[in-house]
Amino acid sequence: MPAPTSTHQPSLGPPTASRSWAGRKPGARSRIAGRTGRRGRVPYLVLGVLLVVVCAAGSVITVLQVGDREPMLTLARPVTVGHVLTPQDLRQVPLSADTGTDVVPARQASSVLGQPVAYSLPAGTLLSRSVLGRPQVPPPGQGVVAMAVKAGQAPPDIAPGTTVSVIVTPGSGASSSAGSAPSASSGPWQAAVVGVAPQTNDQSSVVSLQMPTDSARQVAAIPSGQLSLVAVPAGGGA
Repeated sequence: MPAPTSTHQPSLGPPTASRSWAGRKPGARSRIAGRTGRRGRVPYLVLGVLLVVVCAAGSVITVLQVGDREPMLTLARPVTVGHVLTPQDLRQVPLSADTGTDVVPARQASSVLGQPVAYSLPAGTLLSRSVLGRPQVPPPGQGVVAMAVKAGQAPPDIAPGTTVSVIVTPGSGASSSAGSAPSASSGPWQAAVVGVAPQTNDQSSVVSLQMPTDSARQVAAIPSGQLSLVAVPAGGGA
């Protein structure tokens, strides 16, 4: 009887490892994957560095801008010539340190308290050393002239500090006559109101005007009742 034929195949041994993984330790990362990961992180690192630089530059600029500003003294309310300054007259406003060497910093407020002002000044005026001291009304080259005005010859709310244009209105007063007005000039003249007296019994007010000396002389020579006042912007033409 013939011997049975064996169907057992000889063992071929363990499967051959792929060449690409030959000799690689288990768990080792691929060099290609490592390089790709590093390349992906580079743009984020650059972006982070740029953000840090931008923030630092912004902080430096902000510090410099704030550092150049310093509280300065301004008038919190109008003051008249000869008024002695009190703490209630002053307030602080942050301004550039190079606004002017004559402007008084808030830290030097004690040096101006108790001093008189040499001029009548409106609220909001920057306080400088030049406006302090003995009264300077009128200042050199200026004159102060008083004129009586009735209703309709000046704005009803006229007050010290208002800039006005003085206009001749011949024939409006009973005292007007031919040749009564000076021939040197017929105006108008620009002036600043430095005082307003209460109305008198004849319903007229006395307004004190500051203007160049020659103009003040001309206005003073014009008979009462022939002048009117028009409020104009400060620094505007007459």
